[in-house]
Amino acid sequence: MEALLFNVNAGFLEGIVRGYKAGLLNQGHYNNLTQCETIEGLSATDYGNFLANEPLPISTSTITDKATQILVDQFNYLRSNSVAPLSKFFDYITYAYMIDNVILLITGTLHERNTQELLERCHPLGVFETLPALCVATNVEELYRTALIETPLAPYFRECLSAADLDDLNIEIIRNTLYKAYLEDFYTFCTSIGGPTADVMQRTLAFEADRRSINIAINSFGTELSKERRAKLFPAIGRLFPAGNNALARADDVEQVRQACEGVSEYRAFFESSPGGSSRAQNGGASESTARLLGDYGDGLEDLGAAGELEDRFFAYEVHLNKMAFLQQFQYGVFYAYLKLKEQEIRSLAWIAECIAQDARDRIQDYIPTF
Repeated sequence: MEALLFNVNAGFLEGIVRGYKAGLLNQGHYNNLTQCETIEGLSATDYGNFLANEPLPISTSTITDKATQILVDQFNYLRSNSVAPLSKFFDYITYAYMIDNVILLITGTLHERNTQELLERCHPLGVFETLPALCVATNVEELYRTALIETPLAPYFRECLSAADLDDLNIEIIRNTLYKAYLEDFYTFCTSIGGPTADVMQRTLAFEADRRSINIAINSFGTELSKERRAKLFPAIGRLFPAGNNALARADDVEQVRQACEGVSEYRAFFESSPGGSSRAQNGGASESTARLLGDYGDGLEDLGAAGELEDRFFAYEVHLNKMAFLQQFQYGVFYAYLKLKEQEIRSLAWIAECIAQDARDRIQDYIPTF
C-alpha cells in the first residue's frame, strides 16, 4: 500500500531522477578525460551538447557554469512537477543555497560591493523572488529586517540572530547558526514523513551535521571563538550528538577532534594518515572559481597537515551515502542524493579541467568519482 500511494504522486519523478542518475559519468568516462590533451573529451558524454558550440579553448569556468545549469534545469523540472509533501522536500533542498546566497549578499552589502555583481554570483537554486531586496538595504538594521520578513529563511533568522550579529566578525558564525537551524528543521521534516524517506535522509543529514561540527571545531582553533560559543554552533542531530559534540566543544587540537570521532568507525577512518597527503592540499595554482567548487570544507585546517585529504574523505563518504540512497525505492532521498552526486561530478570535472589547463598531470587523478 505504501508503494502504491508513493507511486501515485511521486513514482513518475522517481523514474525520471533514476534516469538522470544513469547519465552520471562512470569510471570509463573519467579515465578518458584524464587522458585528454584538452577538455574536449567531454563531447562523448551527456555534457557534449552544451560544449559543442563553445569557442576553444573551453575554460574551466565555462564548464562549471554550463554543467551547473544542466543540474538546475533538471532540478526545476522535478520540482515543478511535484506535489506535497515532495514539493516541500524540494523547498528544503533549496534553503541551503539560499543561506549561502543571503550570506554572500550580506557580506557584499557590508563591504559596499556592486549589487548586480553579487546577484550574478548567487547560486541559481538559492534565488528567490525577494532576494534583490537584500541589496537595497542601506544599513545593518534594515538588512536584518529585510532578511527577517522578506525571505523564506525568516524563521531561522528570527530564532537565531539579532541585528547586532550582522557584522564582519560574526559572518561565519551567522552562516553556521543558520545551517544548524536549517539542518535540524530539515531532519525533523524528513522524520515526520517516515518510512524509507526518513531512514535515508536521517542517515544523510546526520553525516552533514557531523561534518559541519568537525569542521567548526577545527576551524575555531587559534581564533577568538570561545568553546561555549563553538558548542552552540553544532547541530543537535547526527551520530556524534550528544557525546561526540561535547568532546568536540572541549577539543584544543586535531588529535582531540580525532578522539571525539573514535566512537564512529566510519569517521575514525577520516583521520587515518596516509603517505604523501592530498595534492589538493598542496595545490596553490587552481583558479578561484575551482577552489570554490571544491568546497569550503577544510578551510583553515593548517593544523592537520593534509587538510585536503580530510576534505576528500568527507566528499568520498558523502558520495557513498548518496549512492546507497538509490538502493531503496519509494522514498524522496533519491532526489537529494542525485543533486549531491551531480555536484560532486561538477567538482571533479572542474578539477580535471584545471589540471589539464595548467598541465598538472601529476594531480589529475585526485578527483572523486561518483560511479
